[in-house]
Amino acid sequence: MAEPVLSLKGLRKNFGGLRVTDDVSLEVRPGEIHAVIGPNGAGKTTLIHQISGFLRPDAGQVFLGRRDVTRLAPEKRAQSGLARSFQITSILPAFTALENVALAVQARSGSSFRFFGKASGEAGLNSAAMAKLEEVGLSERAEVPAGVLSHGEKRALECAIALAMEPKVMLLDEPMAGAGHDEGQRLISLMQRLKAKIPMLLVEHDMDAVFRVADRVSVLVYGRIIATGAPDEIRADRAVREAYLGEEQATGDARHA
Repeated sequence: MAEPVLSLKGLRKNFGGLRVTDDVSLEVRPGEIHAVIGPNGAGKTTLIHQISGFLRPDAGQVFLGRRDVTRLAPEKRAQSGLARSFQITSILPAFTALENVALAVQARSGSSFRFFGKASGEAGLNSAAMAKLEEVGLSERAEVPAGVLSHGEKRALECAIALAMEPKVMLLDEPMAGAGHDEGQRLISLMQRLKAKIPMLLVEHDMDAVFRVADRVSVLVYGRIIATGAPDEIRADRAVREAYLGEEQATGDARHA
């Protein structure tokens, strides 16, 4: 079996007397999307912050490949190969889609910022940035200010920015949030295309999307992983249905009543 690109080993986090992350261990393997699901208050946001470096766990370790990054700052983790897409888009709205991605290319390469000029001498930056936009289906929107892109396009732009950093693994924080049906379908297709190149840890509430794109699913309830398995195994797990999927189904039934 291939070596994991991301490993969490026994992560714990307390806030006062409340344990929010309770001995969480999981792995992301090459070529896969590993989804983390759970009800509101399960501890998903706290877990994400520990993986990305915004919170330090009280116990446990985070590994990128074989490297222990538990004590590294977020920017150092990014340099080590962890790319994160935020629940709230983190693009620069006044800059074009191309400029947003070129910034990431520049950060990776250490080049200058002259690409902002129309007659810039940074053709290499723009060429590399355009290649990433093509990967996510945004090449025709390259010169559009990022702030006027649709929600789904902004999510795709975030993926292009992450790709420009040449990551080893991507952390996606609820990419489907706020997306309409058509945009959601495009985002699902994008994740399916990209996973062979960049494995992903996906945190998502949209169960239809999760069960379509994930190779494995871990269920987080009250800070603890109660089950990990293939999507069909998770669907059939009685404890999961009682703790989470049953609640989701009941909520959906109530909305359609």
